[in-house]
Amino acid sequence: MLNLFKTPIGRLRIIGFLEGISLILLVLIAVPFKYLGGQPVLVKLIGPVHGLLFTLFVLMTLSAGVTYRWKFSETSWKVLLACIIPFGTFYIDKTILKPQEALDNASPENRSGTRDETY
Repeated sequence: MLNLFKTPIGRLRIIGFLEGISLILLVLIAVPFKYLGGQPVLVKLIGPVHGLLFTLFVLMTLSAGVTYRWKFSETSWKVLLACIIPFGTFYIDKTILKPQEALDNASPENRSGTRDETY
């Protein structure tokens, strides 16, 4: 788990997981409580947290896209789209982010499209 904090992809995966959980809580619990139960307090609590996580996810996706030289037309748009679809961040984590992190953790000669390590 602590290895996730060491790479941009790892940090994006963590924020993606948290953003996905917050979206599910917002859509499946807070909004029904607001409109069916007349209790807007959960939306007022979860909404801003989700907004912050959403913003962080978008910024970190753009940052990772630049760092790993993702083509927007092939990868970045899929990752960005995932954050507005319930369960989307979990799907993207499995299909794009986790494999990219495996490449990132591989030896330098096995990497393709990863960042320059000579800073």
